[in-house]
Amino acid sequence: MNVIVLVLLTQALYTSADLLARHFMGANGFTLSNFLSPWFVIYFALRTVAMFGQLYLLTFVELGRNASLFALASIMLANLLGYLFLGEVLTSTQYVGIMLAVVAFIVLALK
Repeated sequence: MNVIVLVLLTQALYTSADLLARHFMGANGFTLSNFLSPWFVIYFALRTVAMFGQLYLLTFVELGRNASLFALASIMLANLLGYLFLGEVLTSTQYVGIMLAVVAFIVLALK
């Protein structure tokens, strides 16, 4: 159970940083001034902490299972945050695919 919590927390940090980047890069473009802004320091810090969580998990979780859990958690969190904060709505077929990813996450999470 600790593995699942750590995967979700670590991926939540990665996805939060991605949401931050999506907002600021979308508004200001891919410019040097954007990389010298305070939001980029926060973005970089979030991703660094998340990287340490992922490296910690790599010490005792099989690589294939670890990578799969992170990919599935990313799909779930990115779509949830995209819907809640960016107003992104997908098709019903795409939501079925996300639900299949959720089921796959549960199956992989079980030991």
